[in-house]
Amino acid sequence: MTKTANKAPFTKAPSMKAPFTKPACTIEEWRELGEYKNLLGHNIFCIDQGHSDQPTLLLLHGFPTSSWDWQPMWAELTAVYRVIALDMLGFGFSDKPNKRNYSIHGQADLVEALVKDIAGSEKGLTEFHVLAHDYGDTVAQELLARQLDGSGAGQWLSCCFLNGGLFPETHRALLTQKLLLSPIGSLLNRLTSYGKFRRNFSSVFGEQTKPSEQELQDFWTLINVNDGKHLFHNLITYINDRRQHRERWVSAMQQSTIPLAVINGSVDPVSGKHMVARYQELDCRLDYVAELPLIGHYPQVEDPEAVLSHYQQFIEKL
Repeated sequence: MTKTANKAPFTKAPSMKAPFTKPACTIEEWRELGEYKNLLGHNIFCIDQGHSDQPTLLLLHGFPTSSWDWQPMWAELTAVYRVIALDMLGFGFSDKPNKRNYSIHGQADLVEALVKDIAGSEKGLTEFHVLAHDYGDTVAQELLARQLDGSGAGQWLSCCFLNGGLFPETHRALLTQKLLLSPIGSLLNRLTSYGKFRRNFSSVFGEQTKPSEQELQDFWTLINVNDGKHLFHNLITYINDRRQHRERWVSAMQQSTIPLAVINGSVDPVSGKHMVARYQELDCRLDYVAELPLIGHYPQVEDPEAVLSHYQQFIEKL
């Protein structure tokens, strides 16, 4: 059953009428769009682009990548939204401390610290939409739980999930992920080469939408900023967090008073159509769902135009 009751008031975004054009942007140009903020003792890379009178959209990226994942949709999003994105701790251009105790709760704390920091700035921030992917889905689940218990920062207007392990029982981890989580994880890190990354990363994309060589090299470059490759076995502990906090995070989606949407690449071997089926089976709130039949784990990279179209349809329903 689809839940749509108890809707909160929303701010509608203007329609995206401009034709889609995937922008060309280098990693350095991306870096120049943002700035570093000291949040909870860490230097976190953030981008806040757009006017304060536009509806605000907060983007939460996945593992093992960064805010760069949103670059294919950036021009279209910033034409109608004020868009805020960050590289979470251990990712992209942000600090990458070599420690084992990375946690989803810790990342959620950093996101809320960013929201509070911006709220106190000249541009301000009170309410916003959330679009999340993969690892960012799990962070969004914890933040959603905080919204519902009244402890969250800012006011959420909606949340849309792209492919991610929302339910540990349906998350089909790759063999590489399982090994990284095991006692040999640190050794595997040292043995990981670009060639192995290229094969493993490409395997979660659709057959017709594999990343180009340039895209793969860009992802690999960002992963290795600040020697980030050594963190894979530390960051992967989020899989344990999903198991430990499943009840809290699934309950938040079932009881949500905030509209929720899913835009999902169906052929993703990790969290494809089987994840959407489980979502519906558990009677989680679902105000909009779109399944992309030929798309894999990175829909915003594989088919950004479709994601933008479906996302705007979701927003226009609010």
